[in-house]
Amino acid sequence: MTTSAIRVRFAPSPTGFLHLGGARTALFNFLFARHHNGTFILRVEDTDQERSTGDSIQAIFDGLKWLSIDWDEGPFFQSERLELYRKVADRLLSEGKAYRCYCTSEELEERRKESLAKGIPPRYDGRCRDRSNFSEKPHVIRFRTPDLPQVVVHDLIRGDMKFNGNLLDDWVIIRSDGYPTYNFAVVIDDLEMQITHVIRGDDHINNTPRQITLFNALEAPLPHFAHIPMIHGPDRAKLSKRHGATSVMAYHEMGYLPHALVNYIARLGWSHKDQEIFSRQELIDYFDLDHVGSSPAVFNPEKLLWLNAQYIRNEDPSTLTNELLPFLKPVQHPFSPSSDGQGPDLPKIVEGWKTRVRTLVELADAVHPFRDQEFSISAEAHEKHLIPENQPLILLFLQRFLTVSEWTKENLEAVIGTIGLEQDMKLGKLAQPLRAALTGQNVSPGIFDVLLLLGREEVLRRLDKALTLIGPNK
Repeated sequence: MTTSAIRVRFAPSPTGFLHLGGARTALFNFLFARHHNGTFILRVEDTDQERSTGDSIQAIFDGLKWLSIDWDEGPFFQSERLELYRKVADRLLSEGKAYRCYCTSEELEERRKESLAKGIPPRYDGRCRDRSNFSEKPHVIRFRTPDLPQVVVHDLIRGDMKFNGNLLDDWVIIRSDGYPTYNFAVVIDDLEMQITHVIRGDDHINNTPRQITLFNALEAPLPHFAHIPMIHGPDRAKLSKRHGATSVMAYHEMGYLPHALVNYIARLGWSHKDQEIFSRQELIDYFDLDHVGSSPAVFNPEKLLWLNAQYIRNEDPSTLTNELLPFLKPVQHPFSPSSDGQGPDLPKIVEGWKTRVRTLVELADAVHPFRDQEFSISAEAHEKHLIPENQPLILLFLQRFLTVSEWTKENLEAVIGTIGLEQDMKLGKLAQPLRAALTGQNVSPGIFDVLLLLGREEVLRRLDKALTLIGPNK
């Protein structure tokens, strides 16, 4: 395969957010182009004037940029290319390959009902095909579909697919408002932009025979077609809102890392041996259409959550801190580093927490007690550990920490080790009331990391507050 001339495109319709299926189509085109040193084009198919919106266009751009799916040319907007479509339509009219149709929508609906009543698939009956008298009345332009017994689609993923050519009617290429239809504009754009490979969802398979007949009428070479399978939910039904979020940016808001989502959707329908986790460069190096399957891919939210946790675990703490910043809760009562130089350093907190969370939202919740003096205590931590029975132990911690000469891990280990011997308690059980008092949570980084991150003054303040919360031991 000649790789230097490969040109592919992602051509969304801006009628909503960028959903997972669209993002995967964009990603597959992007990876295919990068793998073959080709060109990736972004084209916005916004000729549906009733449904296309500026907000949807921006949402698509935002989603692609968040996923770092960068395009080489564009964005091109079909709404700005109407003159080109009209020019090609006029050419087809002059060559007798298209014609004006004056049938009204009411007439077409009546004929559709008649066909259905007779058990005949509804299709345009061609009554305007040979009309010679033209007027200024509203009309559409229809493509004169050639008589073909069969149309064969050579698909790089599914092999040859054969369609009954007799079922293709004379379809509309220009609406009465002057705007092109989807199948017409797509072909003209793909031809004019010299698209070599059309990689898109298999919901477009039924459009492909019509598009092929138009390519042939324009005496243009066909691009290679590759229809990737749909994404299904765990119940094997088409992925929808009932399976959870389908918008790319919804996953951003839920605290997923963009490279984790890219990794996951790349694996929906494509594989490389048994590898699960890929760097961006590995995806580019390994991706090709040969290993894209033809069966629907199943979206597994738990698998995505697991993968996101792996990416968080392996991320550099400074980079992860920057990604975390938009998710941090407002701090009502910040505290400064203590007099002994210890205090909350966010990258250090993140380093301690990143192996224990699955999303940036969870990480933001986890680090909050290390940033705000007035953190909330979970009901579970309160009910299990901040109870009268533990009041003497927490008081003992407070008293012993007051005597620590230098706030170091070694000194803290010695103090807690001594308390453990005196109370005949192992560290795990000993640390739980202390953890609850200092973080309000049942899970945290190692207890010595917590003590060092907070610093002496804040630890003493929190233990005193915990004792007040518990009340006297009766």
